[in-house]
Amino acid sequence: MKVDQGLCLGVLVNPYAGLGGSVALKGSDGVQTRDEALRRGAKPQAPGRMSRALKALSAATKVSVLTWGGDMGENSCRSANVPCTVIGESPMPSSPDDTRAAAAALKAAGAELILFAGGDGTARDLVDAIGLGTPVLGVPAGCKMHSAVYAVNPEAAGSLLAELAGGGLVALESAEVRDIDEAAFREGVVKARHYGELQVPAEARYLQQVKCGGREVEDLVITEVAAWVADSLEDDTWYLMGSGSTVAVVMEQLGLENTLLGVDLVRNGEVVAADLGARQLLEHIGDAPAKAVITVIGGQGHLFGRGNQQFSPALIHRLGKENIQILATRTKLETLEGRPLLVDSGDPDLDKQLCGLWPVTTGYEDQILYRVGTNASLIES
Repeated sequence: MKVDQGLCLGVLVNPYAGLGGSVALKGSDGVQTRDEALRRGAKPQAPGRMSRALKALSAATKVSVLTWGGDMGENSCRSANVPCTVIGESPMPSSPDDTRAAAAALKAAGAELILFAGGDGTARDLVDAIGLGTPVLGVPAGCKMHSAVYAVNPEAAGSLLAELAGGGLVALESAEVRDIDEAAFREGVVKARHYGELQVPAEARYLQQVKCGGREVEDLVITEVAAWVADSLEDDTWYLMGSGSTVAVVMEQLGLENTLLGVDLVRNGEVVAADLGARQLLEHIGDAPAKAVITVIGGQGHLFGRGNQQFSPALIHRLGKENIQILATRTKLETLEGRPLLVDSGDPDLDKQLCGLWPVTTGYEDQILYRVGTNASLIES
């Protein structure tokens, strides 16, 4: 994919993508879920995340931008000081039908690449609307992002677009879009299937990998990791037990019920509250000693920003790096092939502060140092 005469970029935002993440709803699909998320105080994040991606293009001269009106793209462009042409508008609140209509219109208007902000549901809508006909690049903004069409964070999307706008030679490849049963997801069961494919710029250092599903095969090693964590818990300390099967084994070792895809609060050997959102967690722990136990998403390497938005920037600040324990087997880390663990908290300044070498618990009394970064290149810039 060579850009010589300038890139005609389509910009599309699903403004309600990821709305339920920070309030422990584990998704945003459907009108009822969206309305409940708003009732709980959730704030739309997708328009702001799109603005972060577009800022890399604010000085570009070889990019023309087509977009949809209001929060479906126009406002993000204005916020990033990127000139744009609005080719249509939908009434708010928008629906999947609006997303599909806007994507088809952007393609018909000549967009050579569509930059979209959303989650797996949004990617699914693009498969329906444009298929493999127009390349896309996802700005991660949803709760569920198992698909391989997303940049690792908004800034990575912007960097890739800047390469294209500068005349860089970037190959294209077909990437998998995964469809997850959100109702089952809320019950702690991951049912994901291949839904379709979209074309994406093939730059591995900017793109997340398809999420690896299933339980880690090294069950004995995971049990050893969990046993050490269980033996190391301190009295009178709040423990925020993150999502994922590895942390679930820790809870098994403790003999406690677990929310597989949520965040539970443990203190003095008891579950004090289960499946909490970011604000509830902050209210419970107050100023008392508190630690988080989290794991790595297999294949992608994300620590924050994928399926655990309950760990909001404010909550991560409150905990501090020294009170966050990462669990992963060496085999899981080896699948990253040297790529760093990734943070995409929603606060780019915080993400930069989290970069560097972290201790990772890989067995009983066994830790290694592993790099955390904000993009998937081997060396953090």
